[in-house]
Amino acid sequence: MPSDKTVGGGDDAFNTFFSKIGAGKHVPRVIFVDLEPTVIDEVRTGLTVNSFTLNSLSLADNCTSLQGFLVFNAVGRGTGSGLGSLLLERLSVDYGKKSKLGFTVYPSPQVSTSVVEPYNSVLSTHFLLEHTDVAVLLDNEDIYDICKRSLDIERLTYTNPNRLVSQVISSVTASLRFDCALNVVTEFHTNLVPYLRIHFMLSSYAPVISAEKAYHEQLSVAEITNNAFEPSSMMAKCDPRHGKYMACCLMYRCGVVPKDVNTTVATIKTKQTIQFVDWCPTGFKCGINYQPPTVVPGGDLAKVQRVVCMISNSTSVAEVFSRIDHKFDLMYAKRTFVHWYVGEGMEEGEFSKAREDLAALEKSYEEVGAESAEGEDGDDGDEY
Repeated sequence: MPSDKTVGGGDDAFNTFFSKIGAGKHVPRVIFVDLEPTVIDEVRTGLTVNSFTLNSLSLADNCTSLQGFLVFNAVGRGTGSGLGSLLLERLSVDYGKKSKLGFTVYPSPQVSTSVVEPYNSVLSTHFLLEHTDVAVLLDNEDIYDICKRSLDIERLTYTNPNRLVSQVISSVTASLRFDCALNVVTEFHTNLVPYLRIHFMLSSYAPVISAEKAYHEQLSVAEITNNAFEPSSMMAKCDPRHGKYMACCLMYRCGVVPKDVNTTVATIKTKQTIQFVDWCPTGFKCGINYQPPTVVPGGDLAKVQRVVCMISNSTSVAEVFSRIDHKFDLMYAKRTFVHWYVGEGMEEGEFSKAREDLAALEKSYEEVGAESAEGEDGDDGDEY
């Protein structure tokens, strides 16, 4: 790591995510949790063993100005759904209104890793509704498709989608780690969430391109922005063309200038190729960070001149919940596997309550998309 004179010691942005534990050594402010010890052993004994500290279970107590929490979990299996929900609930109790930004992996439409995924997902979403400010939805199947299509990888492993998702997370957090106008977690909530419950986001990243293609394909700001809006670029299985956008946050990195962003956004507005709800016709929030993204040397993703990550709030995300609810209903109608949960201390009424909550969420998205504009239009929300 660089010396304290250049990074770490007095650099508040850097210290947001890293803490100094020794002479020139910095480690992430992160806690890994799993109910399966072999998973945690990968961190304890794997290739990254020297990148983390095992004494990080009291991170919040060591913070001088706690902004909030980034929570990563998958809701299809036991740890991410059950323990993840409990953790979010405790964070709400212990840390009040501190921001909670979640990156949540939802079950894939065609690929299942657990027979009780629908139950876990519905029960967990019930907690996500109440205990997160913003939740970015991810879908392994969709991310696999992007890797196959854009990177020409025949035999995919978990490493491939993980590296792509890490670029999204890196772009979202770049403003916290480097100088940028969009530099607090709460700004995502402020700019993307029009109503408290409507806080489930789609994400996309462009360009996703291999090193071979990068040599002869240099995409413009307009091209990567249009690419980010393509349904095939979304990292959750839903089609934005079936719904309406409420707000979009476009985070550009590296070789991008405000003039090009202005022109691109103006073109999108003029052509009206992207459909927004009537009451928010120009809901763009734009940010530029001049720190280039980092890729793994020799990896699948190419290092390119300019990239964009889009986090968007669209009514089409209701498709994800509708699909899960349908599978839940098929199983719950016959009370299949419910005895497992009841045997662990849950009450059957918790299933009905969670399902009703998601039905209300679907209805909310439907109503938001159908609302008409009232009063005057707001400003167009473009900021840099």
